[in-house]
Amino acid sequence: MAALCRVRHRWKRTNCIQLLTRNLTGTFDYDLVVIGGGSGGLACSKEAAQLGQKVAVLDYVEPSVKGTKWGIGGTCVNVGCIPKKLMHQAALLGTALKDAQKYGWQITGPISHDWSTMAEAVQNHVRSLNWGHRVQLQDKEVKYLNVKGSLLDEHTVKGLTRTGKEIMLTAKNIVIATGGRPKYPTHIPGAVEHGITSDDIFWLKESPGKTLVVGASYVALECAGFLTGIGLETTVMVRSIPLRGFDQQMAGLVTDYMEAYGTKFSWRSVPKSVDKLSSGVLQVTWTEEQTGKDQRDTFDSVLWAVGRAPETKTLGLEKVGVKLNKESGKILVAADESTSVPNIYAFGDIGEGRPELTPTAIKAGKLLARRLAGQTNELMNYDNVATTVFTPLEYGCVGLSEEEAESRHGKDSIEVYHAFYKPLEFTVAERDASQCYIKVVCKRGGDQRILGLHFTGPNAGEVTQGFAMGFQCGATLTHLKETVGIHPTCAEELTKVNVSKRSGLDATVTGC
Repeated sequence: MAALCRVRHRWKRTNCIQLLTRNLTGTFDYDLVVIGGGSGGLACSKEAAQLGQKVAVLDYVEPSVKGTKWGIGGTCVNVGCIPKKLMHQAALLGTALKDAQKYGWQITGPISHDWSTMAEAVQNHVRSLNWGHRVQLQDKEVKYLNVKGSLLDEHTVKGLTRTGKEIMLTAKNIVIATGGRPKYPTHIPGAVEHGITSDDIFWLKESPGKTLVVGASYVALECAGFLTGIGLETTVMVRSIPLRGFDQQMAGLVTDYMEAYGTKFSWRSVPKSVDKLSSGVLQVTWTEEQTGKDQRDTFDSVLWAVGRAPETKTLGLEKVGVKLNKESGKILVAADESTSVPNIYAFGDIGEGRPELTPTAIKAGKLLARRLAGQTNELMNYDNVATTVFTPLEYGCVGLSEEEAESRHGKDSIEVYHAFYKPLEFTVAERDASQCYIKVVCKRGGDQRILGLHFTGPNAGEVTQGFAMGFQCGATLTHLKETVGIHPTCAEELTKVNVSKRSGLDATVTGC
């Protein structure tokens, strides 16, 4: 034991001497060390390596409370965008099968969905992406370390392996891109013990069965949507409003469609406890705020989608002087992603005030790498970033919500053009299109610059992406009206919008 202690002391002393020498001489192991192997961190590290920087990326995923584990690539690849979109596609195919009979397809026998087949296929695709990221890092000569990183000073990172071994790395610059993880409402008895989150749902080997989704964020509604779509009884419990931060008229259309689609909603309800019965099912007790009465029901699974917390607690940030927002726990960053400590940068979901969107993190990471390599001074433009909510009726948007436009410019200074339309593919299938809607929010005067664009309907992401480029070019209502649409498409309805809310005229599109 004494010999082991001497070895450890000698190892620590040697490392301290090396760190002191590096700090005095200004030489480092790496030009850049990135903590976090999600989409943003990987984009930053690969871009830096391509620009001739010596780069290391540290990535370590703590298993979820339920023990779910995954590989490199971060939330989007493993427990977010990718598996979510694939399971959303599974649900859309179920709807398409129902529509197909109206189009003449003869489908004999009952239609059913097998969770395990879908889950295995989705998980195999995710694993292929994990492998692809590892190969890309190797090809670009980025050192990948599966260790948990924390800061010792503005140039030094300590890595901790799964076995508890410590390694030290020094770098000219350090970038933090550790993202966030789902929250549990720990004050609710049984919530942690019996609940799951989006960190788990995509890796379940067996169907979650009858599911209660608690929360009304885009994560909550997207998960509830695909669960309903594959035939599972699903209830969404909403405390206040759906899709907070999004245009509330559009949010209402999304949830209206979901209710018609088969998803149940428990509005103005607050969960009190989750208990596991002897039968194995979960009994949830909640309070209806309107009546003050308690209600109970049983579910096979309870999915908590009540927000996300930044992964900053174990990084040693405050010890080295990196300032955080005390309420959110996120890192305070400047326009160039710099923190309060020189040579330490942060971006992505952990940056205070930054959009929690994968493409934003990727773009910001690449630009940061270029600036640190002295290639550019260009900053990330966080304005007018488009996004889509992949609910059963998809919702795409870019720019300001109607509420935000009113708040910034005043109700009398904006004009809102809108239209209710029916997608051609809904007609033969005799599907209800009453929630398919377009809204274009403009400045009222001058050339009527477009402030916000909102679309509910099929393929909303594909539609919105193209129009988002127009925002970067200062698109106006005139530009939109002068654009010739592609017929017959849903997107063309945006080029024909001409009825303002202020006019009070019927905004329903008629004809072909």
